[in-house]
Amino acid sequence: MAMIGLPEVFVAFISFLVFNCSFLLKKSQSQPILKNWPFFGMLPGMLAHIPRIFDFSVEVLEATNLTFSFKGPWLSGTDMLFTADPWNIHHILSLNFGNYPKGPEAKKIFNALGDGILSADMELWENLRKSNHAIFHHPDFLKLSVSSNTIKLKESLIPFLDNAAHEKIIIDLQDVFKRFMFDTSSILMTGYDPMSLSIEMPEVLFDEAVETGEEAIYYRYFKPVILWRLQSWLGIGLEGKMRTYLAAFNRRFAKIISSRREEMSRGKRKQSVDVLTYYMNVDTTKYKLLKPNNDKFIRDVVFSLLLAGRDTTSSVLTWFFWLLSKHPQVLTKIRKEINTQYDPTDLEKLVYLHAALSETMRLYPPLPFNHKSPAKPDVLPSGHKVEANSKIVICIYALGRMRSIWGEDALDFNPERWISDSGNLRHEPSYKFMAFNAGPRACLGKNLALMQMKIVAVEIIQKYDFEVTKGDKIKPVPSVILRMKHGLSVKVTKKI
Repeated sequence: MAMIGLPEVFVAFISFLVFNCSFLLKKSQSQPILKNWPFFGMLPGMLAHIPRIFDFSVEVLEATNLTFSFKGPWLSGTDMLFTADPWNIHHILSLNFGNYPKGPEAKKIFNALGDGILSADMELWENLRKSNHAIFHHPDFLKLSVSSNTIKLKESLIPFLDNAAHEKIIIDLQDVFKRFMFDTSSILMTGYDPMSLSIEMPEVLFDEAVETGEEAIYYRYFKPVILWRLQSWLGIGLEGKMRTYLAAFNRRFAKIISSRREEMSRGKRKQSVDVLTYYMNVDTTKYKLLKPNNDKFIRDVVFSLLLAGRDTTSSVLTWFFWLLSKHPQVLTKIRKEINTQYDPTDLEKLVYLHAALSETMRLYPPLPFNHKSPAKPDVLPSGHKVEANSKIVICIYALGRMRSIWGEDALDFNPERWISDSGNLRHEPSYKFMAFNAGPRACLGKNLALMQMKIVAVEIIQKYDFEVTKGDKIKPVPSVILRMKHGLSVKVTKKI
């Protein structure tokens, strides 16, 4: 994991902590009092909440009726509106979708993704969305997703866990899941297996590059642009590390693209159903803004999807198995369901497992927030006025923990909340449960991700027990992906 240097600490104090440092808690009337200081805005105070920004966001939004207007230091460009109000979210992501693109600010923040679907807007996004839908629903691609998952389970994950159990090795389960998902996602996206998950556990450049980048991008949300651009130019702090890692990754990815083009010129791989080959052959009469002959564009598209596939699913699996270790009664119910209901050809029968995964994503969504920027002035259902090009942050982590939305037991891990009286899965609207986004930008890979998680969960729960070791406290790292700061160290025991 990337370390935060002195420049990062300085910037954190000056601008990153805009949300953390937005209140001075006073005892009067038992309510937090907003304090907007001259010049500094809402910056002073709350420095102690740096390590717990996501939980602090829950407290702030609960105390401000789900929507909070932050005023940053003067001229810093860090004024933002934070919301976890389902009606605001529904308005922004669905009802008035056309007025809420990612916006130019998000394009700057996520410049490492280039023209990939995670940062694209308008017509380019529509082209990418439709072409993504075509490949993700292609029968051969779906077959590849199942076969790659199955093969990597049997040839990599299971042997690794068997060895850890036999040798009594303490492993970092978060690292294991990241490597597993990197391998399976790479097969789907590029057609290559990097084989990062093995008993030898080779060094993975991609992992260090991505985690550094995700933390750097998180900080960008709360820094004046001139600060993080200066850091990048000077090559210091997280920005400097991200630039170095990104350059190395781009060189490696360029070789993959060049190699694939060479293979295709020799008549090989033409029928391959991986995403890289698909976009090199994409029909530009149907998708006019796509650029199959542009290596930079191909890199952007494939890199964005590789990130989405690896990081989100590995995050959910990590938090899921940690929660099972804290709630053995839930694990017992899942095992009973697997023993009585499991059918490899029909994972939908595992209702309680699905409910437990949903409850995990409610409490620990892989993407803890979303950024939007209105193209034109608007008034949200909560009554808050937003100006054109202003910053709106949808707090997904806080949304899943609001008592006013989920009830007094909102902080409890309770899979039963997802099961109806008839024993079927209970549906919740996407603007209330945002694990897979909402509206026209809802995740196209939702079913694929759920299938992957269920296959992995069933295989592990049938064969192994995990005991979380005592040590570092489990807490998320401030990042655009909800990862555990110190990983998840476990002892593995093989079931007899």
